[in-house]
Amino acid sequence: MKIYHLSTCDTCQRIIKELQPLEGFDFQDIKTVAITESQLEEMKALAGSYEALFSKRARLFRQQGWHEKQLTEDDYKSLILEHYTFLKRPVILCKDAIFVGNSKKVVEAAKATIHS
Repeated sequence: MKIYHLSTCDTCQRIIKELQPLEGFDFQDIKTVAITESQLEEMKALAGSYEALFSKRARLFRQQGWHEKQLTEDDYKSLILEHYTFLKRPVILCKDAIFVGNSKKVVEAAKATIHS
């Protein structure tokens, strides 16, 4: 049971508060402790694709012109590993399920799974 987040992200912090209590969870601030390739592989296995884990809202995505290109799964993977900002946050791993992002629906599903 793990949560990948940014400690400097107000949205991540709000969601973590909303999901309390979170006993038994490991927290990884992806800005200070980069995600490893094996961690990303685990997330991909649960999410189905690297694209599902990728944040197209990241400022760097537009600044570097990636939004104008057709990206492959390998592109998504290397971009996420290259810079933490490309991981859609938070990513919650719980009971063989993954919850990616901050939409209300995702947060409600995560809360239901965590507290079931």
